[in-house]
Amino acid sequence: MNKHHYWPLLAIITLLSSCMNKSNKQAESFSADNPFYKASSLPYEAPAFDKIKNADFKPAFDEGMKQQLDEAQKIADNTEAPTFDNTLVALEKSGVLLMRVGNIFNLLTGANTNPELQKLQEEVAPKLSAVHDSIYLNSKLFKRVEALNSNLTNLKLDPESYRLVTYYYQQFVLAGAKLSDTSKATLKKLNGEEATLSAKFTNQLLAAAKAGGVVVSDKAQLAGLAQNDIDALAQNAKTNKLDGKWLISLQNTTQQPLLQSLTDRSLREKLFNASWTRAEKSDTNDTRKTIVRIAQIRADKAKLVGYPNYAAWKLQDQMAKTPEAVNQFLDKLVPATTAKAKAEATDIQKLIDQQKGGFQLQPGDWNFYAEQLRKQRYNLDDNETKPYFELNNVLQNGVFYAATQLYGITFKERHDLPVYQSDVRVFEVFDKDGSTLGLFYCDYFKRDNKSGGAWMDNMVGQSKLLGSKPVIYNVCNFTKPAAGQPALISFSDVTTMFHEFGHALHGLFANQQYISLASPNTARDFVEFPSQFNEHWALYPQILKHYAVHYQTKAVIPQTLIDKIKKASTFNQGYAFTEILAAADLDMQWHTLAPGSSLQDVDKFELAALQKTHLYLPQVPTRYRSSYFLHIWSNGYAAGYYAYVWTEMLDDDAYAWFEEHGGLTRANGQRFRDMILSRGNTIEYGKMFSDFRGHAPDIKPMLKNRGLL
Repeated sequence: MNKHHYWPLLAIITLLSSCMNKSNKQAESFSADNPFYKASSLPYEAPAFDKIKNADFKPAFDEGMKQQLDEAQKIADNTEAPTFDNTLVALEKSGVLLMRVGNIFNLLTGANTNPELQKLQEEVAPKLSAVHDSIYLNSKLFKRVEALNSNLTNLKLDPESYRLVTYYYQQFVLAGAKLSDTSKATLKKLNGEEATLSAKFTNQLLAAAKAGGVVVSDKAQLAGLAQNDIDALAQNAKTNKLDGKWLISLQNTTQQPLLQSLTDRSLREKLFNASWTRAEKSDTNDTRKTIVRIAQIRADKAKLVGYPNYAAWKLQDQMAKTPEAVNQFLDKLVPATTAKAKAEATDIQKLIDQQKGGFQLQPGDWNFYAEQLRKQRYNLDDNETKPYFELNNVLQNGVFYAATQLYGITFKERHDLPVYQSDVRVFEVFDKDGSTLGLFYCDYFKRDNKSGGAWMDNMVGQSKLLGSKPVIYNVCNFTKPAAGQPALISFSDVTTMFHEFGHALHGLFANQQYISLASPNTARDFVEFPSQFNEHWALYPQILKHYAVHYQTKAVIPQTLIDKIKKASTFNQGYAFTEILAAADLDMQWHTLAPGSSLQDVDKFELAALQKTHLYLPQVPTRYRSSYFLHIWSNGYAAGYYAYVWTEMLDDDAYAWFEEHGGLTRANGQRFRDMILSRGNTIEYGKMFSDFRGHAPDIKPMLKNRGLL
């Protein structure tokens, strides 16, 4: 997942999705000893985490917002006729301090937060919203942008600068720049309320997940788990002052990884229910009232700006363009996907009956029995494959090696740069000619103060205008092994590492003059294309055999096991795809609500929504329930979760091009880099894809890859 976008002016927007409460401490004044006062003196302007304190953020935010407003107003008040340089280049250069502090604040509040930062989030969110509105609803500033857009053909701009004009004009219009003063005032109020609630949701959900962890007192209940998993749960309990017990922390998705291994059905049921109800316990962490109000605000904002619903408004600058196009796309996938899921459910029920289980299949049972079927059909066991997937080996001899083979880039670990947590590692990245590309930070292990899921983001964005190179990070939530034990991960985790590094490559290869257009600052339904495309190399023979080495014997993974993994790749895809389609559909239905819709019961809405589109299968719960759907309520994927499926169509079709042209070669990798990864948002997305592929996106490779064709 690409969590946020970073632009100098639009840096404000990115913070709104992560910001919120009130700090009890007196803020320090902003002075030269604040680490955000000027750009870091470390290589690539890497953050000086050893100097950054909680108390540094508020004064830096306050000064950053003041500077951003002053800079924007100066541009608006310029008495000279608007030119590209005195308006748009000036905007691109504005807000540097706010971007600098915001990037690191986003990182820490997502990956290593604490109560003080969480309180500051809620305080800062409405202020950032107000700053954004003050700029994008500034009539004088908009007139300058509008004048440039109206005179585009006479400006004689290079293609990227031309694109920047149309980009800014569209962003101003979508933000409400053409509204009356009265409507602007209403929009500002709604924006501020949404920002506060979105941040509140993030903190509620983090607390709910932490409180929802399942404590096990009897080790016998953990039957079915590998010893290293049991040890990790014991360590997790000890860290949380539960010595002598085992603690299963919740992952962000509905289904929990350990459900496929636990033989104790009562514990499986308890773990599933803990996940399913984590944010619906009628306590301070219950998110339902929060999300209902967010949905209502979004619908009201859309009406104000002139759209029938939020999705119609927000899809204007996406590849899909309209909710109708999204729904038509999803509808094509539902029949074959749900039919396969129902067939899978029948097979699982037969297995339960054969074992004289005496019960009907429930959601918490699915992965346990599906894993048994997978072992029966393909003789494949995760515990058999994990010894070949040691995390560091996967990273250096898999993820990095694939990038070297495709793009010629190399990596060198740096131990001289400070990090924000002891598990974090830093690598310098070099291009094929030995020149420097940027820095890559990775933070792979789960912590209670880390948001769930996996994501990529920038600490520093690429811009030739600003003279900056990318500083990028990947965050995951893998179980940390007990001290002295190797970090053995599943093949699903391996795929996640390749996915997130695909985002990193998109950012590392950015080659734009303007940060607003630089990779990975692209539409939601394009930004997941490079990441999902990169997943394909995890199973590519040349790559797989280079990193899949037994951590003890050093033996390369045998071909028989590789064949099993490949044959099993389409197993359970009816289930896997249904839960994703259900989540995407749920997102669209929340965001196609008509303004003024009365909504009281979140769970009833959710059920009716899935029944309406034939995606309600009792044994196949949606990947994210509304009450813990972080993507759409706080992480910027509102009316955009379909992007994962849409971009899967793009990535599978693009990979088909590689298969047709010799697979993994430097020439093919360079072509993909030149035509996709390095282009950012400099040309229209459909044209960018068709220029590479030779035709418009084709859905068939995705259906084939999923085993649905």
